[in-house]
Amino acid sequence: MPYNIKLDPEVYSEIQNAVNYYNKIDPNLGERFLLVLNDYIDHLISNPFYQIKYDNIRCLYIKPFPFLIHYLVIEKTNIVRILAVIHASKNPEKWPKDIIN
Repeated sequence: MPYNIKLDPEVYSEIQNAVNYYNKIDPNLGERFLLVLNDYIDHLISNPFYQIKYDNIRCLYIKPFPFLIHYLVIEKTNIVRILAVIHASKNPEKWPKDIIN
C-alpha cells in the first residue's frame, strides 16, 4: 500500500537553502538537486523502510548530493513524515527535542 508523504514546515526552507546554495555554484545545479530529491521522495511512497539510524528516525542518502532525508514511518496511518533534508555533516542530535513529537 502506498504511503502519503508529509513534510514538516521547516523542510521547505531547508530545501530552498540547498537550492540557493547549489544555484550559486551553477545555475542548473539547484534544479538538478530538486529533481533528484523529488525522485527519492517519490521512492519513499512505495518503499519507506530504510535503516533506522537513531530513535525511530530513518535516513535516506540523496546521491550524488551530500544530503540526507530524515523521516519517520507511521504505519498506522500510512504516512512518511519528513522531518528534515539536511547536509550529511550536520548533527541531528542538535535539533529541537519536539521535532519527533
